[in-house]
Amino acid sequence: MTAWMARNLVVLGDSTAVGLGDPLPGGTWRGVGPLLADALGARLTNLSFTGARVACVRKTQLPAALRVRPDAAVVIVGMNDTLRSDFDPDGMRADLGAAVGELRAAGAVVLLVRYHDHGRVFRLPKALHRALRARIDRLNAVIDAAVADRGCGYVDLDRMPGAYEVSSWSVDRLHPSELGHRMLAAEFSVLLAARGCVVPRPVSLECSGGLAPTPAQHVAWLVLKGIPWVWRRGRDLVPYALAVMLRSLLTPEPVLDHPEPALEHP
Repeated sequence: MTAWMARNLVVLGDSTAVGLGDPLPGGTWRGVGPLLADALGARLTNLSFTGARVACVRKTQLPAALRVRPDAAVVIVGMNDTLRSDFDPDGMRADLGAAVGELRAAGAVVLLVRYHDHGRVFRLPKALHRALRARIDRLNAVIDAAVADRGCGYVDLDRMPGAYEVSSWSVDRLHPSELGHRMLAAEFSVLLAARGCVVPRPVSLECSGGLAPTPAQHVAWLVLKGIPWVWRRGRDLVPYALAVMLRSLLTPEPVLDHPEPALEHP
């Protein structure tokens, strides 16, 4: 296998890709993108934004990503789709497949994320847990299709060591903590190394340089960020969630198996 350097790294996706959960002094976010870019010695272009859905990656972020001519691309997206009433796995599969296909055609190694069981990270009513788990299973099936059809790699959060530890998650339990972002960046670097990419500086799991939240900051996040987020999302999600909970009690959505997609070298 010929060794190669990742000169240009692009990150596409949602708030996890933005770096939420790994704050820096001054009010900015770091996260998986800068950590991975530093390990690779690559120039980082992070096109992600909070609230992004799979269609956003294809329609808004992809054109800018292709202009960068990336050697490696990380795509973290899909959870926002699972929380919306217009959840559309077929449309997501088409959008993600097209985005990954164009990145691959441009010469990039593409890495995705399969998702974990959120109900093991924070408490949910049983019916809502089943409904969300079914949604995540269908999202993971979309990811699996991209892996199988387009020859990209993935990090499986459900199987990543430490993924269900409290220390891996930020105060909101939705975004990785600094440690969680470091773990994710390290997993991506291992996947790239397996494909011949040179990783000059392996990602350290020692937390440093970030901003450790204090109890007061936890409360501030809840008041200033968490509650407003729940209110905004709730206007769309809560009525649907009630219907999902009732439907799951009467005719539960099937929970899909988790096949191990074959990873192909670029």
